Amino acid sequence: QVQLVESGGGLVQAGDSLRLSCEASGRSFSSYAMGWFRQAPGKEREFVATINWSGGFTDYADSVKGRFTISRDNVKNTVYLQMNSLEAEDSAVYYCAAPLTSRTTRSKISEYYYWGQGTQVTVSS
Repeated sequence: QVQLVESGGGLVQAGDSLRLSCEASGRSFSSYAMGWFRQAPGKEREFVATINWSGGFTDYADSVKGRFTISRDNVKNTVYLQMNSLEAEDSAVYYCAAPLTSRTTRSKISEYYYWGQGTQVTVSS
């Protein structure tokens, strides 16, 4: 089994920054890709960012490119999402996710198997 625990969410004003963390346990963290997704009220869950097993490759949703940065620390078994220049449209529950076997970046919800409980990010404008 794999357990994922997100933290770092909160209430901020537009233009502010937050750093989300996702701590993983249960398997060799460094062997697999990771991803971040988000879901706003009344909307479907959507892809935000992904990072491959080593951290050498990343991919982002167009809506967050240039503002968000995904990174990982394989010693600490933690993946991060640095969120800058936050906008009201970024308000959502943010979920950390891990695929079952993939080592490469993945951007589809269906490609992920393990999910955290989510952390709320609210941006006031």
